[in-house]
Amino acid sequence: MSIVHVRIEIEAPIERVWQTIMDPYRLRDWVTIHRSLSNVSPNPLAPGAQMDQVLHIRGVSFKVHWTLRDVRPPAMARWEGRGPAHSEAKILYRLESNGARLTSFDYTNEFHTPGGVLGNVASRVFVGGVSEREAHNSLSRLKQLLERG
Repeated sequence: MSIVHVRIEIEAPIERVWQTIMDPYRLRDWVTIHRSLSNVSPNPLAPGAQMDQVLHIRGVSFKVHWTLRDVRPPAMARWEGRGPAHSEAKILYRLESNGARLTSFDYTNEFHTPGGVLGNVASRVFVGGVSEREAHNSLSRLKQLLERG
């Protein structure tokens, strides 16, 4: 299992940050490893909403089937994903308003590979520090997007 946690301050109202991060069609604007999206639920903000996303890391593209397990607008969303070879991911978004125009965004990604200890070692070798670096890059891109106006 690997866990990535990144926190960023964004100079934008919490509602605007929430609308951007929870719009599946905006993922391409800020998630650096995002490649494509399909099978998006008609109401993507409702618990149980689903989507399929193609991600790209270290020259390899793979599909993840996401389900929104818990959502409390505009403060929290919890996604669970199923990827190749029975891999699993859990993503938690937590937003906190720090005034009218400042939002703290906590992003946590917990990734489980199949194969127990051996699978975890293989994951560290294959992915290394890429997950954390890409999380930082994605949140920096989101910050730039929202602070530009």
